[in-house]
Amino acid sequence: MKDFMSHLVSRLDVDSGYTRVGIVSFSSSVLTSINLNAHTSLAGLQSAINALTYSGGGTNTFLALEHVRTTMLTSAAGDRSGVPNVVVVLTDGQSHNTTLTKVSFEFTECFLSHFLWQTIYGNAMISVTVVNSACQS
Repeated sequence: MKDFMSHLVSRLDVDSGYTRVGIVSFSSSVLTSINLNAHTSLAGLQSAINALTYSGGGTNTFLALEHVRTTMLTSAAGDRSGVPNVVVVLTDGQSHNTTLTKVSFEFTECFLSHFLWQTIYGNAMISVTVVNSACQS
C-alpha cells in the first residue's frame, strides 16, 4: 500500500505548492498521519509515507470519512478555500458499517471536487469509483 501511495503522489505537483497531500489512517480508530500542510516537497512526503505503520483492526470507513470532513478539510489542517478537494480512499475491504459509511460519504462529498474509492486485496486493486461531487441546496 505504501508503494502505491508513494507512486501516486509522485504523479502530483507537490514541490510547486499547488498540490497538498494529507493522509488519514483508519482501522478500528482514525488517525491523522499527515496533515495537508505538513510537507512542501515530494521527497519529504514520500519519506513520511514510507514511515507509516500498519495498525491493524477493523475497517471503520465511516469514521475515516467523518474525520476527513471535520478535521482534515479545515484551514487548521491546511485546507485552502477555493481550491478543489480530492479524496482517495484506499481500503483492504468492506466497511464494518456500510450504512454509516454511505451517510458519511454523502455528507463528505459536499466538500469535494472528486472522490476515488479504491479497495485493495493483496496486489490486486478493484472497485474503483470516481465521483464528481456537488452539493445540492
